[in-house]
Amino acid sequence: MRTTAPEIVERYVAEGWWTDESLGSMVATGLTAAAKADFRVHSSSNPWYGKIHSVDNAARTLARNLWNDGVRGGDVVAFQLPNWVEAAITFWASAYIGATVVPIVHFYGPKEVGYILDVTEPVVIVTPDRFGPTDYLAMYEDLLATRSGSQWFVAATDVSVALPPRGKPFSSMLEGDPLASPVPVDLDEPSLIAFTSGTTSNPKGVIHSHRTIGCETRQLESRMPKGSQPLLVGAPVGHFIGMLSAFLVPLIRREPIHMVDFWNPAAVLRILKDENLAFGGGATYFLTSLLDHADFKEEHLSHIPFAGLGGSAVPVAVTQRATSLGIKVFRAYGSTEHPSMTGGLIDDPEVKRLHTDGQPAPGVEIKLNDDGEILSRGPDLCLGYTDSSLTTEMFDAEGWYHTGDVGVLDHEGYLAITDRIADIIIRGGENVSAQEIEELLMEMPGIAEIAVVAAPDERLGEHAAAVVRMTADSPAPSLDDVRRHLADAGLAKQKWPEALYVVTAFPRTPSGKIQKFKVRQQLRMGELI
Repeated sequence: MRTTAPEIVERYVAEGWWTDESLGSMVATGLTAAAKADFRVHSSSNPWYGKIHSVDNAARTLARNLWNDGVRGGDVVAFQLPNWVEAAITFWASAYIGATVVPIVHFYGPKEVGYILDVTEPVVIVTPDRFGPTDYLAMYEDLLATRSGSQWFVAATDVSVALPPRGKPFSSMLEGDPLASPVPVDLDEPSLIAFTSGTTSNPKGVIHSHRTIGCETRQLESRMPKGSQPLLVGAPVGHFIGMLSAFLVPLIRREPIHMVDFWNPAAVLRILKDENLAFGGGATYFLTSLLDHADFKEEHLSHIPFAGLGGSAVPVAVTQRATSLGIKVFRAYGSTEHPSMTGGLIDDPEVKRLHTDGQPAPGVEIKLNDDGEILSRGPDLCLGYTDSSLTTEMFDAEGWYHTGDVGVLDHEGYLAITDRIADIIIRGGENVSAQEIEELLMEMPGIAEIAVVAAPDERLGEHAAAVVRMTADSPAPSLDDVRRHLADAGLAKQKWPEALYVVTAFPRTPSGKIQKFKVRQQLRMGELI
């Protein structure tokens, strides 16, 4: 992991950006203060309604049982769960005993999950029995067949289903006496490893400490407007921002927690109205899916008083449309590595809110190198990656994180993202590795070369488009052929290309590399159709 210069550490502590609170103590303080607030999971398969203190008691009980089983600070607890109460119980319990929590996005398939298990070697794994089309019992029985040493607990929605031999009921860990107080930990040690797809074939394991997570939670909360209804969290809790929004930010705000496990715009519109909740933002898709739905009415606007957009491309047309409806839009820029680099505020001038990604968060430093690439460092910047070679590649000797994004800074310090060096597609707030898709599609017969690039998407911000050059006399595959191949390879459906183009030649650098930025330009200009 990277090191932070002593003088920078001293400044972070002096300014209060780093505190003496561990993740467990922050959770304990927040859950106690919000004990009487509602906790509700809006779900057709696993709904739950009660008070936060009931969930806290379950988390403390799980923490005690894990501790009795020998789970200690630094041991890894992984969960691949939808937005269910069991995810909150697991996350908070892990924080209480100082375990390193590894949230896994619920739609990751065996390829991604197998890699994560190999890298982190969790001592505890928590999954559903099934959710949507995914049979987690079958997937994990296969994954764990050659991986010993992990306890596997299943949050079952169907109690009549027999669990595999390695699987134990999650409910069996919620019996007994609760843990009285959080276990002391080293604040600079890893508290969380968040996996995100990026420019590499495998997901990147991003390591955060107790201090960086605590700082980021406060950064995120401070930029959220006050006085609205409680927020409905729809982003997956297996994703970094969804996890923070559901399990940490409400504790600072002393607010009820409402989560939905499946983003159905019609259902979300109904829940917002019936429960008097607010939509607070996220990736562009979450907002546009509501505005575009047939059930959206003027009365819903009172439940969308503002929208903080980020995590994917934010088209100006979307921000202008929302503004015309009376929704106050502001944009933010960050990543799993450095979550709150810049962000707009609801009181910023409209031109800044709609056309820039805001100013640096407190303590965050931003600069541009000679190529216009954005470099950042700050108190919420991660410790590095599980892959040490990535840490060396992405961080320089002075602690600057090289984002792979290109931007411009105006004279008032507002940042606007203009391009991306990093070879990823941000689909609805989720990073999709182009390289990962390319490597799998090159296994298909007849494909000589392939470039997977980001294509603009009105709903999702971006989606993956596969551009292929075939060998002589080889017929091109159909989009359905491509998707079947990726399904057979175990790749998550969300990563599949949503468009396919066949070309006879690619634009290239003098050294022969495909110039993907030109391919993206051709696609946007309609020159590949």
